[in-house]
Amino acid sequence: MEYKRFGSKLVVRLDKGEEIITSLQTLCRQEGIRLAAVTGIGAVKQAVVGLFATSGKTYHPREFTGDMEIAGLQGNISEMNGQVYLHLHVTLTDSSYQAFGGHLTSATVSATAEIIIDVIDGRLDRAFSEEIGLNLFKF
Repeated sequence: MEYKRFGSKLVVRLDKGEEIITSLQTLCRQEGIRLAAVTGIGAVKQAVVGLFATSGKTYHPREFTGDMEIAGLQGNISEMNGQVYLHLHVTLTDSSYQAFGGHLTSATVSATAEIIIDVIDGRLDRAFSEEIGLNLFKF
């Protein structure tokens, strides 16, 4: 991973074999990032994407492998229990140009990933909502 800071923005390049979630968590700890917006593109060879079922309040993860383009990566960075909390969604396309996506749990870069982190001055925690079944922003 290499990156450069431009004011409140970090431009990040992840390289072949790097895992997106782990790499961004490490970067956030190193840079003291507590609140930010995330966008990105790139290519991955493996990804776990989840769909949240509201009726059962559970995630249904699915692993995908093969050549996939990240058509869009978006989300945010906050904190929960004093730890970095990434909430990322992804749209991936496969070799047949079919698109699919959802909550990104993990992804391994196959070529490169180009990610922009737009740091927001402040901090925001999360708390688990029994009613919803998710970790929600806590204001």
